[in-house]
Amino acid sequence: MAGAQKRSKLATSMAHDLLTIPELLSRNAVEFGNAPANREKEFGIWQSWTWSEVKRETEDLALGFLALGVEEGDHIAVIGRNRPHLYWSMLAAQMIGAIPVPLYQDAVAFEMAYALDHCGARYVVAGDQEQVDKVLELKESLPSLRHIAYLDPRGMRKYDHSKIADLREVQKRGRAESEKFGPELARRRDRIKSDTTCVMLYTSGTTGRPKGVVLSHGNILEASRSSSEFDSLRQTDSVLAYLPMAWVGDFIFSIGQAYWCGFCVNCPESADTMMTDLKEIGPTYFFAPPRIFESILTSVMIRMEDASAIKRRMFKFFMDHAAEYGPALLSGERLSARNRLLYWLGDLCVYGPLRNVLGFTNIRVGYTAGEAIGPEIFDFYRSLGINLKQLYGQTEASVFITQQPDGEVYSETVGVPSPGVELRIDDKGEVFFRSPGTFEKYYKNPESTAAAKDAEGWVATGDAGYIESETGHLRIIDRAKDVGKTASGSLFAPKYVENKLKFFPNILEAVVFGNGRPFCTAVVNIDLAAVGNWAERNNIAFASYQDLAQNPQVYDMIHANVASVNESLSEDEKLAGCAIKRFVILHKELDADDGELTRTRKVRRGAIEEKYSEIVDAFYGGRDKVYLETEVAYEDGRKGSIAATLNIRDVKSTEALANAA
Repeated sequence: MAGAQKRSKLATSMAHDLLTIPELLSRNAVEFGNAPANREKEFGIWQSWTWSEVKRETEDLALGFLALGVEEGDHIAVIGRNRPHLYWSMLAAQMIGAIPVPLYQDAVAFEMAYALDHCGARYVVAGDQEQVDKVLELKESLPSLRHIAYLDPRGMRKYDHSKIADLREVQKRGRAESEKFGPELARRRDRIKSDTTCVMLYTSGTTGRPKGVVLSHGNILEASRSSSEFDSLRQTDSVLAYLPMAWVGDFIFSIGQAYWCGFCVNCPESADTMMTDLKEIGPTYFFAPPRIFESILTSVMIRMEDASAIKRRMFKFFMDHAAEYGPALLSGERLSARNRLLYWLGDLCVYGPLRNVLGFTNIRVGYTAGEAIGPEIFDFYRSLGINLKQLYGQTEASVFITQQPDGEVYSETVGVPSPGVELRIDDKGEVFFRSPGTFEKYYKNPESTAAAKDAEGWVATGDAGYIESETGHLRIIDRAKDVGKTASGSLFAPKYVENKLKFFPNILEAVVFGNGRPFCTAVVNIDLAAVGNWAERNNIAFASYQDLAQNPQVYDMIHANVASVNESLSEDEKLAGCAIKRFVILHKELDADDGELTRTRKVRRGAIEEKYSEIVDAFYGGRDKVYLETEVAYEDGRKGSIAATLNIRDVKSTEALANAA
């Protein structure tokens, strides 16, 4: 252990002199050469690569790219699920002065078309046949495209290989021609500096066309260094890489921080096996957006509904105790001997086994970000003894704007400025930041760059918030453009209300309307897994999501959830005007393929309000039903439509509901 700590300290001191990701890789191959750098589960078996092996694999790929003719400044698109070879492809691109551009693997071809054309991608590294097919479909509209390399050879045998190749064959060629291309690799690597472009990442495009955010090696390294030191991350830590590689968070956690600290990045076999693989790896450092934590909580609640009466009573008793005392204990506050003993018993009987089942036993530091998490959901995990914290960040900041220090974790705030970050709030309540991680520019978009970043380096986040006087922490209210007022002048903050609704396992997604209107209304998506499980236990027959969504008993259940949220809002003087007066359960799930969500599962509020304008008109026109025909996209790319008559429900108070029951 002492030796590991010594190596970690030496690595940190050396890292301050390093300027690029490839330099960190060389450092790690020397200092942590035999330590695991990457693991991947394939065909049910975990494979592992040490740092020295990763360096060889990456250099061979870089040489292979040179053999293909990749030039400095070329954009190399990387598309696929989290796999070591795809991460190495991004590092190999950096080594030769090219620019990696990871794209969302679940994007359909026409969505990829914009990014591939906009960046002028000359090379594509694709994970499998599906991704190759998408690119080939677009080939005629991509004049810059020269070559495609694929990782998984299944299904690729009969393709025309004149312009496509197996990535491992590219790597093999590089290895074979190392003497020829080695000197050029060395020259290019020496030319990479702190201000050289490290990666280009596209924004989610919530309000319009995605923008290509250009981040330098200096941006990524400084953000990785300061955030790693903030949470005392170390070489012996490990993470599970399962979130889209196109998302800035994954790039920071799986490349930036991983290469800075030298810890191991583990890639699951597939999205379907992620939870099983999480339990097998037992990471010490874990990140998930709110939707993942919401999904996990829903599965826990479903399991408990199926448990025996004794187990349900024990779970409720200890969870009630944990909710009251768990977060305080985690923050280091002193508790009475009785409460500590009860928590210890709860940890023995409930919290510990639950953490183990979820794969959270070893977590030292956990984070959630991407959008606001419901306070109740956040407190649930903290109460289990999981050191879950919130951070606030953006692609333009190389992720980190604020973080929560240990001992100062609050469910309603997102923390203090990250090291090196400055914050200010303008007179309209919009949050601005300035930091060493601030992006260089939006690619081919000087107008948007100038609009987002001023001459002094201050960047407009687009979010409304304020600094709490008591804690000094930033509190985000909502997107600045979404915050408004109802017709009566009450504050309207839809995201805050939506997160409260999503705390209930029955509700997967919610979109609240009310800006400039006489009252607030909501469109709700039920959670098919949770509500379907409930229906089966209660002998309620259903054949589809649409059947469940229009079931009167399901409406009653969601009605009770909405009424409960209204009751909690009534206790907040500022947000009492956000109480929901009417709601509808949508006949389909909101879907990124239908343009209703971004690829990071953020609601496209404007698109939804326009698409479902008939529902909004019915809300405020006093109607109790609305007929709707909706176009949907199927997985194979075909278009279709579904129709339904939706019931609109007026919301009664919880007291009125109880009396009716």
